[in-house]
Amino acid sequence: MELLYFVLACFGMTQIVVYGKIFENVRPTQGWFGDIFRCSMCVGFWVGLIMYGISFYTELFNFDTGLATGFILGCLSSGTSYVLGTLFDDEGIRGFK
Repeated sequence: MELLYFVLACFGMTQIVVYGKIFENVRPTQGWFGDIFRCSMCVGFWVGLIMYGISFYTELFNFDTGLATGFILGCLSSGTSYVLGTLFDDEGIRGFK
């Protein structure tokens, strides 16, 4: 269950960083850094690493402190954020409108 919480939290945070109006004024828009912030797969990786880093401060999910675990969770967050982002949009499941 912890892994499901982790994946859903990472997906939510990735959506907020990539598409949220709250970051509109601080999100880079040009150059390679701007390209990264338009990519849910790229942002998803870094969100996964950040969530792994703060996992010691929450009871929702806890993981061991290994570097490999952090890398794997970053990859998991990247992949699931991308897949979920392609399946869902603001109106629900894509293709079922």
